[in-house]
Amino acid sequence: MKIPQHVAIILDGNGRWAKSKGMPRNYGHTMGAKNVETILRAAGDLGIRYVTMYAFSTENWNRPQSEVDALMKLLNNYLKNCVKTARKNNIRVRVIGDISGLDEDFQKKIKNLEEESGSNDGLNFQIAINYGSRDEMVRAMRKMLKDAPAPENITEEMFERYLDTYGIPDPDLLIRTSGEQRLSNYLLWQLAYSEFYFTDTPWPDFSPEELKKAVEAYGDRDRRYGKVKEEE
Repeated sequence: MKIPQHVAIILDGNGRWAKSKGMPRNYGHTMGAKNVETILRAAGDLGIRYVTMYAFSTENWNRPQSEVDALMKLLNNYLKNCVKTARKNNIRVRVIGDISGLDEDFQKKIKNLEEESGSNDGLNFQIAINYGSRDEMVRAMRKMLKDAPAPENITEEMFERYLDTYGIPDPDLLIRTSGEQRLSNYLLWQLAYSEFYFTDTPWPDFSPEELKKAVEAYGDRDRRYGKVKEEE
């Protein structure tokens, strides 16, 4: 089976999953968070080297304040517990997104987690928090302009050095759960040549078996990167 090196995931459907069970949306987010470690372990078992998950977007601030507060509390607790999880499973964790928009305690937890897991050489886990791809590219351009490169020296490779994902290979496969089929401002630069896999399964029900199905579907794809097959 052909295994993607890097899988990006949009964790969708937590709220709808909870509603279908007569539970509040925050229950869905809690159960979705519990599923993260299960899928990371399954990804590692399959031989996937990088997993990037969309945890909180720049647009998510527009949700009801009670839901935003609950998500922030959940993420705070997850980051605190993730230090132990990363150590146990040899996972290197990095956070992408504009962390300057988060409170000081949250930023400290992120830096501590990245430092504590920085020498781990197993699965690479990227968490997108306060992340939006357009925001990422604007921030990258601002940083690049401060270095004032000559216009003729600006290349794709140079620009990539200013992105949050610098040093991380582009995703081979994007998975989005719960039936939606859009990118929602996620890794727009990095997903230029990725394969997309959409499933109706909501994130809390997305199992290791579902991940394997997505990887198998990826294995059946013919990735050409704009090239024509020889027989054509």
